[in-house]
Order: sequence, then structure tokens, then C-alpha cells
Amino acid sequence: MQVVCLGAGGIGGYFGGRLAEAKAADVTFIVRPSRKAQIAKDGLRVESVHGDFTVRADARLSGEVRSPADYVLLTCKAYDLDAAIDAIAPAVGPNTAIVPLLNGLSHMDRLNQVFGKERVLGGIAQIAITLQPDGVVKHLNDWHTITFGEQNGTLSGRVEALKEAFDKTKAKAVVVPDIIQKMWEKLVMLSTLASVTCLMRANVGEISRTPDGPALVSALLAQNAKIAAACGHPMPEGFVEHWQKVFTDETSQIAASMLRDIERRGPVESDHIVGFMLEKARAHGIDDTLHRICFTHLKAYEQRRAAGRF
Repeated sequence: MQVVCLGAGGIGGYFGGRLAEAKAADVTFIVRPSRKAQIAKDGLRVESVHGDFTVRADARLSGEVRSPADYVLLTCKAYDLDAAIDAIAPAVGPNTAIVPLLNGLSHMDRLNQVFGKERVLGGIAQIAITLQPDGVVKHLNDWHTITFGEQNGTLSGRVEALKEAFDKTKAKAVVVPDIIQKMWEKLVMLSTLASVTCLMRANVGEISRTPDGPALVSALLAQNAKIAAACGHPMPEGFVEHWQKVFTDETSQIAASMLRDIERRGPVESDHIVGFMLEKARAHGIDDTLHRICFTHLKAYEQRRAAGRF
């Protein structure tokens, strides 16, 4: 099995690395020059509660991969999608399956348009992980699940084969017939988490220990669920109650990766997560007050970042 993984950072480094570690696939990573130099010197290094490992990964620059792969794992940030499409294009042939593991949903239309819907699976990664400055991929919790499926809901041979490959690794792979619904469920959760932790510059526990924090988070979660339902994807029974409990836990240290991006003064996926939900709220006549506040906060951060005002 030939797998091309765009990126060897957190998500790509972990899931692509697990495939390489188990020799479950022949994995090639498309990376930037600095990351290629790190991997050439030290290997692809992962520290995880599920087992640390180092592999001598095949890391190449964009343009150095020229033959079609069986699968392309697309693990870029949503704001890098156009550059990512150019990078993976040489690896996409008539029988290639693209597995996007981006946040949000807006990338699906773009990938379908460029490569054809028949080549694009839906996918989500459930993991808290980061690439450290020293090149180590650091696992931050015990989640390590990749979920994917055909957009048309069929259980195809290609999704079964990819699951069989991941079943040889320490990562957990799940195939579902309703991947778009699952992507909406993740977006409702993530949009809530990213909005509140970035707005407050605090983790879930710190917000929950304030007088009005739990009510604010619960209200935003309910609005996001309402937006999803209006778009044809109601949340399953118990979903809101489960995440309400998680997001109001006074002992929790959970925070969105977007908050870590802000703290390191990096770019953020504001348009693709919070802005997307704001747009859908307005399209369906749903109160957008909380989303306007959260989105404006992120766009103001982008303004200050662009001006170098830190």
C-alpha cells in the first residue's frame, strides 16, 4: 500500500508515523525544507502515551513526489488548503483516495471540485497533539482515533483496506457510513471549544470556575447544535449533554489547538471553524450574537498579528 502524507507535524506525523512504524504501508511524507532537515537528522520522533517511537521516514519536498499513491492523507491547516492541493496533485491518480483530516467542512467542496467527489473520502482525527520546536511530535492526551468513510455512505473496498492497515498499528481506525454527519458533530464540538477558549484565553476548567462561564459555554454549544440541525445534521441523542458536561468541568485543562496557535502568535483557522458557523447561522436566521463576538475577536487578533503588534 502506497500512502502519501501531506505533512509530518502533529496529525500527519502521528498517523502517518504509526503506519510507517508498523510497516503497514509504504509512507512518503511531503514536508517543508526545515522539517525535511529535522527528519533527515533525527528521524520522525513521536512521544505518546501509547508508546514512543522513532522511524527513518521518507520525507520529500513538494514536487519531489511524482507517482500516484493509493491514499493521500491530507493533514494541513485549512488556511493552507490551496497550497496543499498543488502539493498533492502529482500523487493523485485515477484510483487514489484522498483522506482529508482538516478541521471544519468547507474544504470538502473545494477538494470535490478539484479532484472529483469519487476520489475524496470524508475524515476526522480525534487527537490532541503538537509539533514541538525540536521536531518531536508530542501527544497531549490518550485520544488517537482516525475516522473516515465514503461520502456516499457505502462500505467500499478501499476504506476497508485502509482500516486493515491501521488495525496493524497502535492507532485506532473507525469506518462509518455517515462520515459527513460525524464531521458536523466534530465541528459543533470544536467550534464551541475554539470559540470560548480563544475568546477567554483560558482552558475549560479556568472558564468553568468563573461565575458565568458555564452558562456562556452551554449557550454557545446549544446554538452550534441548532445551526447543525438547520443544515440537516441534528446532533444525536445525548450529544449536547455529554459535551456540556465536558465543557463545564472545573478541573479540566482542555483547550483548543487554536488557542495554542494564538499563544505562539501563529495563524488561526478562524474562517473555517467559527466563521463557517457564523455564516450558517445567518443563512438560517439563527441568533448570531455569540458567534459575532467570537469571530470578531479572532479577526481582530489576525489584524494585530499582521501588523506585528504583540
